[in-house]
Amino acid sequence: MATADETGVPRRLWVEEPVGRRRLPDPVRTAAVRAVIVTAVTMTQALTAFFFTVTGSWLAFPMVLSSVASTVGATWAVLDVWVTRQVWNQRNGVVSVPSSTARQLRRERRSARRTARAQARESARIRRRGSGRLSQA
Repeated sequence: MATADETGVPRRLWVEEPVGRRRLPDPVRTAAVRAVIVTAVTMTQALTAFFFTVTGSWLAFPMVLSSVASTVGATWAVLDVWVTRQVWNQRNGVVSVPSSTARQLRRERRSARRTARAQARESARIRRRGSGRLSQA
């Protein structure tokens, strides 16, 4: 149950706060999770290889070799996150909000086109009205 503060208004238990950044797109998030898992396994392998080397176990050499291979794989996985992010941005575009100056310029161009069209219509109407008469008198 929520407790009341000094004003007597009960406090809410859950307060929604605005998120600072948007969520990663699904393919990028999948690549990032994969990279974290591969990196964690690589670090565990490297630590195991170190301990096997310190104890002089016969498993030290195979573990060192697999750690080197896993390091290459982890580097590949991290690069995959970067490449996937770049590809997603290129395909889906980055949502950008036009600045107020760009909006203002567009508004001015639109109003200039509107007045030019209105003047063209007006001059065409005047020419139409004046044509076809034999005399003005």
